[in-house]
Amino acid sequence: MAEIIDIRLEHARALDRGCAALAGGEPVAMPTETVYGLAADATSPDAIARIYEVKGRPRFNPLIAHMSGLAMAERHAAFDPVSRVLAEAFWPGPLTLVLPL
Repeated sequence: MAEIIDIRLEHARALDRGCAALAGGEPVAMPTETVYGLAADATSPDAIARIYEVKGRPRFNPLIAHMSGLAMAERHAAFDPVSRVLAEAFWPGPLTLVLPL
């Protein structure tokens, strides 16, 4: 059963529970610029499997990985020179790059 915590009313509790859920391989709901989405630890195969399971999403449909910045993204994806220039110019900001892992 999902636990709903209003972050406006219980900020510290919401952060604690969200961190605990992520550390335990469970997804959490989070806002993006356009919709709410499910988030999980992208470095955990079990957490990734849980996202597919919860969403009923087919395994051939890839997931999005959100990164905190260029340094983090470079640890997980291969950047070509043009992608690196774009990231440096527009991050932080609403720029999506599709890169090989």
